[in-house]
Amino acid sequence: MPLDAVCLLATVREINARTAEGRIDKIYQPERDEIVLSIRLMRGSVKLLLSAGAGSPRMHFIEKGRENPSAPPMFCMLLRKHLQGAKIVSVVSPDMERMAIITCDTVDEMGVPSKKYLAVELMGKYSNVILYDADGRILDALKRVDGDTSGKRQVLPGLFYRMPPPQDKLNLLEISPAGVAAAIRAAEEETGVDRWLLNHFKGLSPLVCRELACRACGETEKPMHALTDGERGSLADVLADFVQMIEKNRLKPYLLTKRADGTVFDFTVMPVKQYGDLMQNTQADSFSQMLADFYEKKSNTERIRHHAANMTHTLQNARDRMRRKLAAQRKELSDSQNRDKFKRRGDLITANLYQIEQGARKVKVIDYYDPACPEVELNLDARLTPQQNAQRQFKLYTKAKNAEEHLTQQIAQGEQELEYLDSVLEAITEAENLTDLAQIHEELVKTGYLSAKQDKKKRRNAKPVQGKPFHYRTSDGFDVFAGKNNIQNDLLTLKTAFKRDMWFHTQKIHGSHVILVCDGREPTDEAMTEAAEIAAWHSQARGSSQVPVDYSQVRNIKKPNGAKPGMVIYHTHQTAYVTPDEKKIEKLRVE
Repeated sequence: MPLDAVCLLATVREINARTAEGRIDKIYQPERDEIVLSIRLMRGSVKLLLSAGAGSPRMHFIEKGRENPSAPPMFCMLLRKHLQGAKIVSVVSPDMERMAIITCDTVDEMGVPSKKYLAVELMGKYSNVILYDADGRILDALKRVDGDTSGKRQVLPGLFYRMPPPQDKLNLLEISPAGVAAAIRAAEEETGVDRWLLNHFKGLSPLVCRELACRACGETEKPMHALTDGERGSLADVLADFVQMIEKNRLKPYLLTKRADGTVFDFTVMPVKQYGDLMQNTQADSFSQMLADFYEKKSNTERIRHHAANMTHTLQNARDRMRRKLAAQRKELSDSQNRDKFKRRGDLITANLYQIEQGARKVKVIDYYDPACPEVELNLDARLTPQQNAQRQFKLYTKAKNAEEHLTQQIAQGEQELEYLDSVLEAITEAENLTDLAQIHEELVKTGYLSAKQDKKKRRNAKPVQGKPFHYRTSDGFDVFAGKNNIQNDLLTLKTAFKRDMWFHTQKIHGSHVILVCDGREPTDEAMTEAAEIAAWHSQARGSSQVPVDYSQVRNIKKPNGAKPGMVIYHTHQTAYVTPDEKKIEKLRVE
């Protein structure tokens, strides 16, 4: 859902309470439409994300840092010039508007105290972050808006900052309960209750409107004109209670997840009942945590997917071609299993050469291969002699026999290549940042699936991409590492790990190589179990239960000559069956 004005208001109150009197220590612009403010507090520091992305405009605290470009963009440099070291006075949100104003005390170039304002407008494709001074003049904006882009409101340096044009809707915080009740009694539209609320009151999301309608009428889309007097009164009471929740700051962050698969679905400021048992309401510790849980997973996944689109497309095409090739080879191999019929025909023709006339198209012979010795009819090529017809059958037999040997080798190689392609596609889903993707790209260039676009000089001078594997620490203190891609898998298993360390991998399922570092100690049962769970989580079976995970000492893991990255063999092993738990594994994660 989009971040509506009610949820934003609660989030801004939370941000204001935590950042008041804090100082802006550092400013970053990791993406074209994202700003991160590192704010130093009396105790510790926090990172505040301001995102003006059309698909997910928002502002909230984040815990993990973002990858930043080597050269900061111009707007980032301007913010550093005016706001670095500034003290945050307040963070406020105009009532029922999807925007916030961050007021800062700073000093200008001459050392004179002054105020600067950062307007964070979170309005879909019109989202923006605008810096302006105490006189109201715009210093610059994340997205400049000129006359060609908009004839109503321009956002350019030097112009006076004007608030976004107001919506032609009622403000629940400004109208009295009696006024709301009167509007409900007078409503005779054919639209549903949820749509009527969305059209008449600003700042409400479709989810909130549906929930308010459901609480008042028991359903979401009942037409306004069909409401009884009791239902109209109930709707007025529900809205009055909702306004009280906003005014008295009793809003709570709730994350909605699908019960079927546990995926994040939506978020809101109150428990949602309209979906019944299909959704689970989970109250978060804060609105920032709720928004981070919802958006960070989705936005990071979208960002990775966007940057990996070409690689994924190339790999999927290669995989589909290999699947078609294997299907054809398996059919050809199956056909070659019937090769004995050619030898049989050749023997029968050879045994009856004396009775076959030159140019005959058919011949009837006794099939002495069959205990009953029936008479069978064989087709001949009239252009060939009887001896040549027999030799042709023997050649077909030899060809089919040789084909079986070659096809068996080719199918085995094809299956390995298909397994490799699936492992790389799985590695792309495991990628957490652009460095991980760059390492996968480097791997695909080395294996020939992608062509290097740089010239030879650049490739010769380029440094290998250094990505880091996942790092965990078990409950009893053992370090565990999991590769994010095949290059890291090889490095972990074949270069980094010691022979007495433990190696884990899901059985016949694509996943990461996982190393339990023993440091000369005997691994505990708890450490072994948690390492197996980590291996199950970093595999295609992460959503399954009782996942088989093979484990053995690193000394038993070998890499065949010429094998592709990440491909190893092992014979001595044991198997554990575990069910991975995301929350448990996340707690073991070492940043």
